[in-house]
Amino acid sequence: MKTALALAVVGMFLVTATAMTAFAASKASQISIRYVPPKNPAHQPIYKDLKERRALEKLQEFLSPFRLPRTVQFSLAGCDGEDDASYGDEAITICYEYVDKLWKNMPAKTTPAGIAPMDTVIGPFVDTSLHEFAHALFDMLNLPVLGREEDAADQVAAYIYLQLGKAEARRLIMGTAYAYLTDAKSDDAPLTPKEFAEDFAEAHGMPQQRAYNVLCIAYGADTKLFGDFVTKGYLPEERADVCEEEYEQVQDAYEELVTPHIDSALAKRIFNRTWLRKTPTLKQRGRGLPRPKDAP
Repeated sequence: MKTALALAVVGMFLVTATAMTAFAASKASQISIRYVPPKNPAHQPIYKDLKERRALEKLQEFLSPFRLPRTVQFSLAGCDGEDDASYGDEAITICYEYVDKLWKNMPAKTTPAGIAPMDTVIGPFVDTSLHEFAHALFDMLNLPVLGREEDAADQVAAYIYLQLGKAEARRLIMGTAYAYLTDAKSDDAPLTPKEFAEDFAEAHGMPQQRAYNVLCIAYGADTKLFGDFVTKGYLPEERADVCEEEYEQVQDAYEELVTPHIDSALAKRIFNRTWLRKTPTLKQRGRGLPRPKDAP
């Protein structure tokens, strides 16, 4: 277990040496970090390994371009048996139970879809960390959200890690989708009326929906890089047909609402956005005007 977790943490955010140097030269990060000693002795190896490998320090470095009005505290902690993560009162908590679940669900070998075992840990860990960070952005920057906040947080998380290189982005997307579909399979048992209500009244989308949403935003970002999602049947053609528009909606919102709060010079060193499909934002093309491809 220790070796596997070490490998996961080493590759966790895929931050280059250049990015780390840039972070060292920047102003102090607005993310504070802490490793809370676990209450459950079974989580001690996770706590020790993540701390030794500086997991939260890597997260802090990765998110250093974001400029927030106040400090966000990011913690790894025990959650009394809940395999979850949360944001509240300007603090983000990733539970040791959640990391443990990812480890236990990791396949023994590369899946038929080509997902490496370690990516099933790295992908959802990064996705969940950035999902909770998105909640912090909405809260601390007073950003308007149209629709369910949990859906918006999923979109922001995927958009952020799509800023990495092609190979890294693909690994994270595939690993995240795997985790959602694994959760869906674990829920296949018949539900009692109470369980049915609890599941479908949840603020989060069903794991199956969240899996297809993350595949769709990736396909919308680059239909060639992620084209096999459609040809291999992972993403239905009916959904794929609207994914470019879905990606552009996320891009519009992110560029207008979040980008003004990012240190652009530092972001250029940490993120690799050059491969992403870029379209004019609402502000650039004028609200209500058609995109070039829609023009007569």
